[in-house]
Amino acid sequence: MKNRRVIDPQAAVHEHLDRIRRLNPRLNAFIQVDGSAQAGTAGPLRGFTVGVKESQPVRGLSFTWSSPKFRGQVADRDAVLVQRLKAAGAAILGKTNAPELVASVGTVSPLFGATQNPWREGVTPGGSSGGSAAAVAARLCTVATGDDYGGSIRMPASCCGVVGLRPSPGRVPEELPDPAGINSRGPIARSVADARATYAVMAAVSPHEVAGAKRRLLAITRTGIGMDSACSEASRRAGEALAGAGHEVVFDALEWDALPVLDAYKVVRRVSLAAWPGDPAEYGPGVRALMTEGREISGAEFFRAHQAGLKAGARIRQALEDGFDAILTPTLGLVPMPIEEVPPFLGEAYNRHVQFVLPVSFSLLPAISVPAGRAGGLPIGVQLVGHYRREFDLLDLAESLESAPGFGFEPPPGFD
Repeated sequence: MKNRRVIDPQAAVHEHLDRIRRLNPRLNAFIQVDGSAQAGTAGPLRGFTVGVKESQPVRGLSFTWSSPKFRGQVADRDAVLVQRLKAAGAAILGKTNAPELVASVGTVSPLFGATQNPWREGVTPGGSSGGSAAAVAARLCTVATGDDYGGSIRMPASCCGVVGLRPSPGRVPEELPDPAGINSRGPIARSVADARATYAVMAAVSPHEVAGAKRRLLAITRTGIGMDSACSEASRRAGEALAGAGHEVVFDALEWDALPVLDAYKVVRRVSLAAWPGDPAEYGPGVRALMTEGREISGAEFFRAHQAGLKAGARIRQALEDGFDAILTPTLGLVPMPIEEVPPFLGEAYNRHVQFVLPVSFSLLPAISVPAGRAGGLPIGVQLVGHYRREFDLLDLAESLESAPGFGFEPPPGFD
């Protein structure tokens, strides 16, 4: 929590509520605001304000999963992570936008409409935690929460130019256990320090730092299916910056083959959507067909796909076990695009976009997206992947990168 202004915690709440009133109409990042939000009286996050993703319950606030099926539903209890944030002194400002059933790499809700990228109107903020990332980037709140099944924290963090941490699955409790075992909840923040402090509270662990530790990294700058040149260049710049900070960086010693995971995910995710209750016709058009298709998939087909995805993810874990402390990649394979050009969920066009985040989900490892400058005036990010349940080692490395020229948060024009 470096370089933070020292102000009265409730004054911070009022300041952010005022920014939401003035600026949220341009973004549609918050879909419900608690105008009576109160800062806690004590705790490590006293003075922090938080936006909570619509897929996570906050007692008395909207809890619709952005779906017509659950229109008007209000949560009758807090998620465990919300309980912990409140107990640590944070003020919950409201709920942030997400696509229906968090099943999109953009953030367009059939209930609440589209969230805009603070960097440019009409451009996607990423998904599915796009409302959270846009709110943090526009400084409508200190931090926000997300969940990450196939990249849903890291993708919007990259698109909006903020920090997004996906912890190892299970580090932060969930109300609905994920039978696939790959989902994870974590924080989105403007700085690694804020992500560290928030994650420690969400996971109920003690934060620590290993100052000055030198690491050995494997950097990825090319793949068989290709990527936008700006994404590849961002990873190379990050590798060079970390090498300049004294870390050892080995470039492209691992063939990054995302296709086995991409194929597996298209089965696993369809089945996960098919498990939602009721008739697909009760849901919005974005998930209706996928739910129907998922209900035609057999248990054996699901098991084989899940097994294939985990086997492919194990290659990443093995690369780390072969003598590396972390892996560096672009966060995404494509730069942020207009909302209407967001690749359809689970379609062929989105393979290049998610080729770095999805394999990491199936590796079960922690990962963090760090802002890495801009391409065409829009943010891009790089991803650092660490060893299982060693989130603080990963955060230390991310902080080292964040401090290098050309990396870290910059305020979007008009939101400074």
